[in-house]
Amino acid sequence: MPKAQYKYNGVGRRKTSVARCYMNEGSGNIVVNKRKMEEYFPVEIYQLSVLRPFKTTDTAQKFDVHVRVAGGGISGQAEAVMYGVSKALLQFNPELRSKLKVDGLLTRDARIKERKKYGQPGARKRFQYSKR
Repeated sequence: MPKAQYKYNGVGRRKTSVARCYMNEGSGNIVVNKRKMEEYFPVEIYQLSVLRPFKTTDTAQKFDVHVRVAGGGISGQAEAVMYGVSKALLQFNPELRSKLKVDGLLTRDARIKERKKYGQPGARKRFQYSKR
C-alpha cells in the first residue's frame, strides 16, 4: 500500500496489538485488514470503541479509514485501532487535542501481560512452601 495515497496516519498499540491507521477525507468507510469494520469486529462494543474518536470530535462520516492491525486478541485490536485513529485525527486538526485528551483517547494504555519468572509456576504465583 503506497503511503503517499493517504493524507493522515497514526499508529495505535494496546497489549500486543499494533494498528496502523491511514485516513483521507471521504464518506465514512472503515476497512480493517481488507474487510469492512462490521465484518472484522462483529461485536457492537468493539465497533463503538473504534468509532469513539469520531463521535468525540464530531467528524463521523467525514473520513475513509484503512487499517492494518496485527497481534493480540479482538479487544486489544479494537482499542489499538481507536488509539491509531485518534492520532491520525490529530494530524488532520491539532486543535482536536483538547477534546480527545478529555475523553482519554490520547493516553496509551500500557498494561501488558507480566512475564513468568524462573523458580515460579507463573508471573506472581509461587510453588507451595513445605516446612517439613
